Amino acid sequence: MPVLVAAAEQRRDHLAALLAAATGAEAGQALVVDGRHYSRIFSAGDARHQRYHGAANVRVHDEHTGTTINLTDAEDAAFWTWACIETLRHTGVRNEEMLELSQLSIRQYVRPNGEVIALLVIAPSKSDRERVIPMTAELFHVIATIIRRLTRDHPAIPLATRYDRHEHVTSEPQPFLFQRTIGQRTEVVTPSALRTMLIRLSKTLAEQHPQLAKIRFTPHDFRRLFATDLANNGLPIHIGAALLGHLDVQTFHGYVTVFQEDVVRHYQAHLANRRAARPAADYRPITDQEWAEFEEHFDKRKVELGQCGLPYATPCEHEHACIRCPMLHVDPKMIGRLDELHTDLLARRANAETQGWLGELEGLDLTLRFLAEKRAETQRLAHLDYDQDTLVVLGMPTIGTPS
Repeated sequence: MPVLVAAAEQRRDHLAALLAAATGAEAGQALVVDGRHYSRIFSAGDARHQRYHGAANVRVHDEHTGTTINLTDAEDAAFWTWACIETLRHTGVRNEEMLELSQLSIRQYVRPNGEVIALLVIAPSKSDRERVIPMTAELFHVIATIIRRLTRDHPAIPLATRYDRHEHVTSEPQPFLFQRTIGQRTEVVTPSALRTMLIRLSKTLAEQHPQLAKIRFTPHDFRRLFATDLANNGLPIHIGAALLGHLDVQTFHGYVTVFQEDVVRHYQAHLANRRAARPAADYRPITDQEWAEFEEHFDKRKVELGQCGLPYATPCEHEHACIRCPMLHVDPKMIGRLDELHTDLLARRANAETQGWLGELEGLDLTLRFLAEKRAETQRLAHLDYDQDTLVVLGMPTIGTPS
């Protein structure tokens, strides 16, 4: 999984940088991006297409492989491959559930202390219940990046239709998040296209990592891995689904200033139809005491280095040895504190080695390894490609009193 994730991100960044460099280049101009050499191709056909249609696909010649690359298509495919992988691995949703996500799926919950928790509503399917997923920083970054891309040339996310191959119906136009414009056609990514993206990336990985030659990732693999990680970290996956799935998220009235009323109505009808197929017990209102206990849990998650990701009503299994715990999410502002802990651990290790405390040495080496992993992950999160000068309007509903 780390190899796949790194490859998807690297390919997205490389092709985006190459497209930016080639867009303003002249025909035959040499380009060097990430140490790879290319030359801009601009044929007479490209000139005619640009003259009559306003733009032409950007193409380059790869000097290393001798192939021609349609950068417009390649960069678009690389971006959506990355976006799909990141969304699948951070949510554990099925591929059809992910492809049904729209801007209307983004919600927010404001706690009494003013803390805002971003949420992602997953519409119920025939074999699963509706659930609300709290967005991590990485998932929030992915969703914001998708919205920034879709609104790059539009005032709002364009409306698109999606064909449901199980129900054999075409949806009403909605602001779907996973929509692509290919040529003059805008459509939601299909399950088969998603599988093709993963197969192509897997084949590319096999060229660089022969040990992965027989591995082919499927969308459902991410769901299995997500559930496995939750179970290994002490979270029964049904707890989070049961607790968050009972939240009252009927705040559509805030969208009428952004979307046409019929668009909101179609989405509400879609959600109501899915809910009607589920047992009524799935939507039992929670009691005030249950909600108060759940609220209190989030206050107890704050620790020195950041946030504890332990699930609700789950005791600490690591005796508060947070550095070793996979559920610790380090605040990037605390990297300096990690450096201090690293220096202290090295001093303790040197002393243990001098004294011959072999058992202590083994424990300190284990803690040092976990600390190094935490530090690398925190640095990666701290350097996510955020555009600080661009405001991304997520389109979350306004919290208020229903009219």
